[in-house]
Amino acid sequence: MAALGWITPRRRSATARSVLAGEAAAEAARKTAQESAAESAEGAARQPSEPDFPVVGDVHAAAFFDLDNTVMQGASLFHFGRGLYKRRFFQKRELARFAWQQVWFRLAGEDAEHMQDARDSALSIVKGHRVSELMTIGEEIYDEYMAERIWPGTRALAQAHLDAGQKVWLVTAAPVEAATIIARRLGLTGALGTVAESIGGVYTGKLVGEPLHGPAKAEAVRALAAAEGLDLSRCAAYSDSANDIPMLSLVGHPYAVNPDSRLRKHARERGWRLRDYRTGRKAAKVGIPAAAGVGALAGGAAAAVALHRRRH
Repeated sequence: MAALGWITPRRRSATARSVLAGEAAAEAARKTAQESAAESAEGAARQPSEPDFPVVGDVHAAAFFDLDNTVMQGASLFHFGRGLYKRRFFQKRELARFAWQQVWFRLAGEDAEHMQDARDSALSIVKGHRVSELMTIGEEIYDEYMAERIWPGTRALAQAHLDAGQKVWLVTAAPVEAATIIARRLGLTGALGTVAESIGGVYTGKLVGEPLHGPAKAEAVRALAAAEGLDLSRCAAYSDSANDIPMLSLVGHPYAVNPDSRLRKHARERGWRLRDYRTGRKAAKVGIPAAAGVGALAGGAAAAVALHRRRH
C-alpha cells in the first residue's frame, strides 16, 4: 500500500472500498461458477446423455446419400458428359438436339412430354455401345472431373457411418454404373441408380422401369431396407433437394445438406438437421453447375439417363 501513501485519508478510504468490492465480486463469481459446475455434474448424473449418432455397432441402421450437390459439387452427369464429349462420344447433331431439349427443360420445368423426349434422346445416344466401354471411361472421368468435387463435409458424414460399422449407399437418378464407380472410389457400400437395359453387354436404348427420381428413390430405399433387415427409424438420409423429401421422410434421421430453398424451408418446419458446405455465392446458385461451354453442358445432359443396364 506504500504506493497509495500520497492519497488523502478520504481518497484512501474510497479506494479501499473499491478494492474490497472488487475482491468480493471476484470471490462471488468463483463461488457461483463452482456451484454451477457442481449442479451441472449432478444433473448429468441424473439425466442419461443422448447417445452419439451414428450409433456404433447398430447393424439395423444404414445411411442413404443423394449424389448431386449432396456428395458431389454440381451434377455428376454434367461432369460425366464433359468426359464423354471430350472423347468425341457424341455427334454434333445429337448434341444440338439434346441441348435444345435441355434449354426447354430449364425454362419450362419438368413437363412430362418433353422429359420423355429428352430421355428418349439420351437413350438413343448410347444405344449399341458396350457397357464395359462406358465403365472404363467412367473410371477415367472420375479422376479427371469428379474426385476434386467431392464435398469434404459430406464425405466426413458418410465416413462417420462407416466408422460406426454401418452400410452407406448412394441413391441417385444418375446411371447406376456411374454411381457405382463413385461409391467404390469413396469406399461406400454401393449405389442405387437408374438402370438402362442391356443385352449381351450392349445397351438397347431402353430403360428398365423409370429414372430413380423423387418417390422412386423412396421406394428403392424401402425395398433395400427390407432386403437388408434395416430399421428405417434408425437410419439416416441426406439430400440437397426437395425432390427427395419422400426419401428423407422415410428415415428417423433426415439431413438437409446444401439444401435448395424448398427443402430448407421444409427442414426447418420439421426440425430436421441442416448442413451447408457451400460458400454464399455457391448457395445462391444452387443446382447450377459451373459452366464449361454449351457443348459440354449438352454432353452432360445427354448422359443423364443413359448408362444403365439390366443384369442377366
